[in-house]
Amino acid sequence: MRPDFRFDDAPFNCLTPKERAQWSEALALAEFAAGAAILTPEMDPQYLYLLVTGHVQLIESGETVAVYGPRDLFAARAVLAGRCSGTLAAMEEVRAWQIPKATLQALICANATFSAMLFSRVSGHLSAATQNSKDREFLSLMTVRISDAYIRKPHFVDGELDLVSVCRLLSEQGLTNTLVRDTVNGIPRIGMFTTTDLRDALLRPVPPDQLAVAKVAQFDLITITSDAALYDALLLMIRHRVHRVLVQDGDLVVGVLSQLDLMGFVSNHSHLIALQVAQAGSIDELRAAALQMDGLIAVLHGGGARIEVIAGLVSELNGQIFARLWSLLAPAELVANSCLIVMGSEGRGEQILKTDQDNALLLRDGYSCPRLEEITGLFNRTLLTFGYPSCPGNIMVTNPMWRQSLTGFKETLRQWLHGDALDAALHLAIFMDAKAVAGDAGLLQQARTFMQGIATASDVYLARFVAAIDQFDVPGGWRARLAAMRDRDEHVFDLKKLGIFPIVHGVRALALEHHLSEVGTTERMRILVNQNHLAPEMARDLGDALHFLMGLRLKHNLRQHQLQQPADNVVRLSEIGTLEREQLKDSLAIIKRFKQQLRQRFRLDAL
Repeated sequence: MRPDFRFDDAPFNCLTPKERAQWSEALALAEFAAGAAILTPEMDPQYLYLLVTGHVQLIESGETVAVYGPRDLFAARAVLAGRCSGTLAAMEEVRAWQIPKATLQALICANATFSAMLFSRVSGHLSAATQNSKDREFLSLMTVRISDAYIRKPHFVDGELDLVSVCRLLSEQGLTNTLVRDTVNGIPRIGMFTTTDLRDALLRPVPPDQLAVAKVAQFDLITITSDAALYDALLLMIRHRVHRVLVQDGDLVVGVLSQLDLMGFVSNHSHLIALQVAQAGSIDELRAAALQMDGLIAVLHGGGARIEVIAGLVSELNGQIFARLWSLLAPAELVANSCLIVMGSEGRGEQILKTDQDNALLLRDGYSCPRLEEITGLFNRTLLTFGYPSCPGNIMVTNPMWRQSLTGFKETLRQWLHGDALDAALHLAIFMDAKAVAGDAGLLQQARTFMQGIATASDVYLARFVAAIDQFDVPGGWRARLAAMRDRDEHVFDLKKLGIFPIVHGVRALALEHHLSEVGTTERMRILVNQNHLAPEMARDLGDALHFLMGLRLKHNLRQHQLQQPADNVVRLSEIGTLEREQLKDSLAIIKRFKQQLRQRFRLDAL
């Protein structure tokens, strides 16, 4: 048996020991040069391939309809059909395992499970290939790592080289940018010179043949590791509004990944929503981008993207949409003297489909805007047309309590912490999940620092705060009711109130106790584990339960969208499959243990 072939992926993991030996005996490692035609319609398909390194594209009618990367099967459909529908070509140097047609057919006949899983995998590739270019674009972003993508090798010039010489080198090699090696006070640094820098340099009084490239290159580069996912690179480009990131493997510079290269690898057709948002010059153009979000989410979910990956990307895109809309509606002076924030699940980066608006506005002390009420009202009304519903609790910038000067909001925070209002703890919890999306983020940081400074860690207050984990409990417990269920039962289950909320709020209470500034539930748990305030096993189980419940809710909401029903958090237990029902029981057991720990820690029974 070949020790270097992995049988842990489907469909190979269902082969018997004898069949694995048969597979290994027939297996061979093939190599193809960049640009080589591996299979064409004129060739007789004799092998199924499993990619080890490199990428292969399927070209039909002059268009790339599929791209295969490491651990992908290709040519399976051609082998089974007896003819390839297009040309399979190596995009770079390729190494792939090849299995003879006869061996493949023998295993298909002998092992029904292997056959079914193989056809499922081939069908999946075929389905992905027939999706439109935007679907392929996003699915690839979610599954491919930067190290698996095609990255242009880095090109360096010395920082002392003059601009004319640099441009001559770029022209000879057909490049539009280069990395720059330079040293400042004995410390080496790497920068980048692009044609945009050349444009700005030509406006200087110094002749370009006397101007060192280090004087005009940009040295504040955004870096990413080669083992990160392509979607991580996309998020960095969106977050920092840059078109290129520097790819590193430790201290070694692997290359530069540009937006054009990234899009060229994945598709070469439509623009990303993020680019549409950034280029939107009107509310109508921005609305067109925002209304594509639900379609994007459905594609990602249908492609098997992890729920935390979907939530992270959606959070970044939503933030860009809110910021762009605010810049279109608010005068520059208001933007500069305020901080627009989002809260709740949006602030934590855990909201996926549009539910409700949870936003607020902090104003710099001493600043006033005569049209503030008009502008904030227009902001919320416009978001309605983008598909973001109003908040039932009126937690929006149109509410004066959520639209205050920094000093005024600090006093509100003081009342929430030390007052007796029934909704004080709820408001404080909502604010704890705040994230800045536009304006001066320092205003939010000042408010958060103030809150942490006056939070005295009183056991009595913390106990009242954390006690909300029990506010949605039902008699008898849901885990017991699930265990006794039958398919005919029509019980309903609120995924948010009974599942997601106890996890989120319990972790939030621990974050308040230990003065954490992080807002995401997963990130809060990571810090709590590092500080020995939460057991690693409990954090792992809570994370798994949270992501399962988020995924179940998303599946439920997407089904409601297909049926043109309003989205909610309530599922009929009879509609949950057996496997999901077992996972739901396990998740509720984890939540029960967590709540028991919180009750003991904060002595809730004494309240």
